[in-house]
Amino acid sequence: MDPLSPAVLVLSGRVTRAGTPRLCADLEAILATSDAAVVDCDVGGVVEPDLASVEALARLSLVARRAGGRRLRLLHVPPELRSLLDLVGLADVVGLDDGSAVEAGRAPGP
Repeated sequence: MDPLSPAVLVLSGRVTRAGTPRLCADLEAILATSDAAVVDCDVGGVVEPDLASVEALARLSLVARRAGGRRLRLLHVPPELRSLLDLVGLADVVGLDDGSAVEAGRAPGP
């Protein structure tokens, strides 16, 4: 895989603490088969975001960083999740998409 093309992880439904280890394992599997520097994490399908969702995203970001300094970039972030990330001070830790994905020629999300 091209290191300039991001790998992709999609989160949907309710993100729980119990499901976080599986998400981390999914990301580790993606990173093991990719040399992409960035993992695009589409969170547009996440429902009822809460602090468990924020914790999961923080752990996913840590998994990416531990895998050779890679970066997790969140796409299609629901307003409620964005507010929670801002509230706990993690908006700068996890990469929030600023619209540059569309500018780079990738299709916009819903």
